[in-house]
Amino acid sequence: MGRESHVPKTIETTINLHKKLKGVSALKRAPRAIKAIRVLSRQLMGTSDVRVDTNLNKEVWSKGVNHVPFKVRIKMSRKVNEDEDAKEPMYTYVSFVEFPKRHHGKKTEVTEGS
Repeated sequence: MGRESHVPKTIETTINLHKKLKGVSALKRAPRAIKAIRVLSRQLMGTSDVRVDTNLNKEVWSKGVNHVPFKVRIKMSRKVNEDEDAKEPMYTYVSFVEFPKRHHGKKTEVTEGS
């Protein structure tokens, strides 16, 4: 990880959970969806400390453990860690973004320094 990983940054994107959960057993679908969101956030933001918002967790679990929504719009924010005892200087906060069901063409948005 270079210097660019120490700059606050925000990415808003859609994750296709249906693709990530293909072939996963019924009672492991919602926990695996949360893990897939964490893995994507880790890759895109470059931090190992990923914190998932409670609203995003409730959205993933909204239809139960095995009926996870096909797509979820998320906002990942890389922020400065205020804790002195932290292992990393930055952490990623992942939150849920509401969007209409039939809205096509919403692209990934990247915001630097926010």
